[in-house]
Amino acid sequence: MIRKFSKNDMGQVLDIWLKASIKAHVFISAAFWESKIEDMRNVYIPSGETYIFEEGEVVKGFFSLNNDILAALFVSPEFQGNGIGKQLIRKVKELRKEISLTVYKQNINSIEFYKKCGFQIEKEQIDNHTGHPELVMKL
Repeated sequence: MIRKFSKNDMGQVLDIWLKASIKAHVFISAAFWESKIEDMRNVYIPSGETYIFEEGEVVKGFFSLNNDILAALFVSPEFQGNGIGKQLIRKVKELRKEISLTVYKQNINSIEFYKKCGFQIEKEQIDNHTGHPELVMKL
């Protein structure tokens, strides 16, 4: 089930974000992601329009929108490859007609996932936080 985020989901959402970020971004140190947990808790998640994918009482994935920007889409590593990401993208498409996102250029798996979901690469730029190249993709 996909539903709106509630404050009670914060612990599970942050756990998914950290584990999935470290797994997907091996080219950036885990310490960088760990240093951003409080920003996620206090700034990014509260300011976004966030939805979670939940089965039973287990949060398995989430996405967060900031206007028409898909600011985050993460699936817990142990549940990746089971269609949860596709279901989350379907919900995003229900909520927005136009969507853009950024993804690290070295994150090939995510780029391919977004392409399969209909996103196209618009341009390349440098991420201000890490200095790594990223792609802007749009739907």
